[in-house]
Amino acid sequence: MRAVASRPHMPGYGVAEPDEGKGLLSWTWAQRRLEKAHNYWIATSRSDGRPHLMPVWGVWLDHAFYFSTGAKSRKARNLRAEPRCAISTERGDEAVIVEGVAARLRPSAIPAGFAPAYKKKYGWDMSGNEEPVYRVRPEKAFAFIEHGDNFLKTATRWKFRK
Repeated sequence: MRAVASRPHMPGYGVAEPDEGKGLLSWTWAQRRLEKAHNYWIATSRSDGRPHLMPVWGVWLDHAFYFSTGAKSRKARNLRAEPRCAISTERGDEAVIVEGVAARLRPSAIPAGFAPAYKKKYGWDMSGNEEPVYRVRPEKAFAFIEHGDNFLKTATRWKFRK
């Protein structure tokens, strides 16, 4: 998967339109924040279109976000009906937002590294987990650094190509 960076179109914010990529953040920068975050936010849609936003624990592994939630939770019910979602790291001043489609994984499709990474990060043993595990692969992502006037210089959008 290849991340292609560009400046996002943000009318009214003073973000420069195509500016030869000066100040764009690297996808490596974004991935480090996705790996290190402790809490994430997931935005899903209810069947009537109303948004639902909740914090989750998860791990960034093999270029995707993995998390678990109860099979009967609002998140799981929303994702069954509409798998498109957005994931964000906990920090707003160095924001990373990923848009993608959540896929509920069969137990045999869960990467071997998921449970060890989850246990290392949260101290929670997921090896016997019976609740669904989801994978969100990025389709688009957005990030910026808020400090000072960096927002205008660092606002970056990535589109992903195989």
